[in-house]
Amino acid sequence: MSLNAQIPADDAAPIAGSAAAPTFAYPASDRSGPTETHFGIRVADPYRWLENDVRGDVKVKAWVDAQNAVTDAYLDTLPGRDVLKARMTKLMNFERFGVPRKAGSRYFYTRNDGLQNQSVLYAQDGLAGARRVLIDPNTWAKDGATALAEWAPSDDGSKLVYAIQDGGSDWRTVKVLDAATGKMLDDEVKWVKYSNLSWAGDGSGFYYSRFAAPAEGQAFQSTTSNQQVWFHRIGTPQSADTLVYETPDRPALGHSAQVTDDGKYLLITSSAGTDERYEMHVLDLGTPGAKPKALVKGLENNWELVGNVGARFYFLTNKGAPRQRLVTLDAARPKAAPVQIVPERTDTLVGASMVGEKIVLAYLGDAKSEAEMVTLDGKPGGAITLPGIGTAAGFGGKAGDPETFYTFSSFATPPTVYRFNTTTGEASVFAQPRVAFDPAAYETLQQFYPSKDGTKIPVFIVRKKGPMPSGGAPTLLYGYGGFNISVTPSFSATKLAWLEQGGVLAIANLRGGGEYGKAWHDAGRLQNKQNVFDDFIGAGEYLIAQGITAKDKLAIEGRSNGGLLVGAVVNQRPDLFAAALPGVGVMDMLRFDRWTAGRYWVDDYGHPDKEADFKALRAYSPYHNVKPGADYPAILVTTADTDDRVVPGHSFKYTAALQAADIGAKPHLIRIETRAGHGSGKPTDKIIEESADMYAFIGKWTGLKIDAVEK
Repeated sequence: MSLNAQIPADDAAPIAGSAAAPTFAYPASDRSGPTETHFGIRVADPYRWLENDVRGDVKVKAWVDAQNAVTDAYLDTLPGRDVLKARMTKLMNFERFGVPRKAGSRYFYTRNDGLQNQSVLYAQDGLAGARRVLIDPNTWAKDGATALAEWAPSDDGSKLVYAIQDGGSDWRTVKVLDAATGKMLDDEVKWVKYSNLSWAGDGSGFYYSRFAAPAEGQAFQSTTSNQQVWFHRIGTPQSADTLVYETPDRPALGHSAQVTDDGKYLLITSSAGTDERYEMHVLDLGTPGAKPKALVKGLENNWELVGNVGARFYFLTNKGAPRQRLVTLDAARPKAAPVQIVPERTDTLVGASMVGEKIVLAYLGDAKSEAEMVTLDGKPGGAITLPGIGTAAGFGGKAGDPETFYTFSSFATPPTVYRFNTTTGEASVFAQPRVAFDPAAYETLQQFYPSKDGTKIPVFIVRKKGPMPSGGAPTLLYGYGGFNISVTPSFSATKLAWLEQGGVLAIANLRGGGEYGKAWHDAGRLQNKQNVFDDFIGAGEYLIAQGITAKDKLAIEGRSNGGLLVGAVVNQRPDLFAAALPGVGVMDMLRFDRWTAGRYWVDDYGHPDKEADFKALRAYSPYHNVKPGADYPAILVTTADTDDRVVPGHSFKYTAALQAADIGAKPHLIRIETRAGHGSGKPTDKIIEESADMYAFIGKWTGLKIDAVEK
C-alpha cells in the first residue's frame, strides 16, 4: 500500500472511538479537542488537552493518576514480576566503571558499587594512588533522581566543572570544585542545555552553551532558540560572563564550543537540527580581541574534531565520503580544500582521536566495533585487538601522551575498562566487573534478512546456548532506526534477566541509523521513513520464518524514535506481534516540532507545515493511525512526567487513542514515571522497577515461563 493511500479523506477512521463497549476498564478521556484542515485533509485531535504540562494542569494530573492506578493494579497481577525484579536487582549489583579521563597526573572516572542510584565520581592521583570520592550525587536528593551529568577536569587536573541534572530534565546547573580538596567553589551557571563544558588552557574559566531563561511555567515544554556560547571566569558571577558567539539573525542554530588540546584555539560548531551538517568557526585564543573566523561555511557535511598540530586541524568528515574519512583543514587558510589523510573504506568510520603520536580510528563493520591506529600522516600505526563481537568506546587522550582508556562490552559481557598505550600497542585491564551469571552460557549470532524492497538488514540474535524449543521461543525484538544512530552490541542487566528465563533477544540494525554511513541514514528518513518500518516488520517475519519465535510469542520494544517505530508498526501490522513496548515515543507526528527539542527533528522527520512532508508524516503518525476493528497486541506505553526531550503529551494522546478504539481485548496501558525524564540520569531503582514491569508484561503475553533463578 502506498503512503498516500494510507491518508484518510476525513477524521472519522483513524482516531475516533468505536461504538462498541471497551473490554478493559480504562479511565475516561475527554474528546473535546479540535478538528482542523491541513492541505485539504481534515485531522481530528480530540486529546489535545493532554499536551498540557502535568505539573500545572489539574485535569491532566487527574488523568495521569487515574491511568497509573489502572496500570499498577494490572501490573500487580502479573506472574513472575517479583521474580524478575529480584533477579534484575542481583544482576545489576556489580561494580561498574566509566572510562577514565587523565588531567595532569590525576585520573577521573565514575564508579557504581552496584545498586547505587547514581554513579559516583572519583579522583585518583596517579595509577597507583588511592581513589577518593569527589562527587557523590546520591546525597543530592532523597529519591535519587538528581544526577551528575556532563563533567570535565581542567588541563592540569586542579579543578573540575560539572553539570547537575534534576529529575531527568535536559536543563543543567553547572558548578565547579577544587579537585585536590573536593571543596566547592562559589561559581554557578544556570539555564545550560545541549552543551559541552570546555576549559580554557590556563584553567582560568570554561566555555559553555546556554539559552535564555524560559518563561514562568514553560521550562519543560517551550521550544529553545538562539543558543549562545559564553565564557565563565572562575571566581566571578554568571552575570559577568562574556558572550563569545551567537547568531541572532539565525536563531534556529545551536552552537557548541571546544578548546583544542594545546589551548590555543576555540572551535565553535553550529548546526540547525539533528543532522550532522555543521558550520565551524575558529577563535584564536592567543590574540586579544580576536573574533571567530569561518572555517567551514554552509550546513552540508559532518565535521568532528580529532585534534590539531598548530593550525593544522584533523577532522573526521563525510564530505566526499558517505562512510567518512580523515582529513585536515588549515585554520590559517580556511578557503583551502581539505587534505585527505585516511580515505573512505567499506567499513564505516565512526570515531577518531589523537593520542600520543598516533590517531586511533574506530570503525563499524556490520555494526560491530573495530579499531586501529595510524600515524599523523595516515600511515598504518598498529592494530588494536578487541575481545570479540561487541562495542568499544572511549579512546580519549591528548597529543604527546600515549595513554588512553577504552571499554569493551557485548550483549552478555558487561563493560571492562582497558588501559592502552598507543606507542607500544599494549593493553591491560584497568577495571573488570564480577557478575552473578556465566557469560559463556550465551551466544550471539548475526544474520541478514531481506526487507520489503530486498535490502539486506543485519540482525543480532542473542540467546542461551542449546537447542531451540519446538515452535520457537518468546522473543523480544528491539529497534531504533533514526538520526544516524548506530545500535551496537551492549550489555543490559535487565535484558539478561529476559534471556535467563529462556527468552530470545533480537536487535535489528534498521535503515535510518548510522551503521553503514550517510546513505543508510538517508534511506530511512524524510520521505524514506517507511523503509524503517518495513525493515522492522521484515525482522519479525524473518524470526518467525526461521522458527526462532512465533506470532503469539513475539514482542517488540523501542524508545524515543524507537517508540515511534513501535507505534507505527503496530498500526501497520497488528497481527504480527503479541505485545509491544513503545517507550517515550514521538507519537504525534503533526505537532512534534512545537515543544522543546522537537524543532531539531525536522532533519529526520520533515516539516509538518510543508505539504509533502505532512502527507508522509500523516501516513504513519502513531496517534493518527490507530485502526478500529483490528486485533491489536497487548501494549504497555512508558513515559515520564519530566521528559522535556519527547514531552509526555505524545504518549498521553496516543494511549487515549488506543483506549478509545475497538482494537481487541488485550490491555493497552500506560506507565507514567514521576521525577524522571527521557532516560539519562534515571536512578537505578527506577530502572529496575520499570524493566521488571515491562518484561513481566510482555512475558505474560508471549508465554514466557518465569522461574526463580538460584545463583
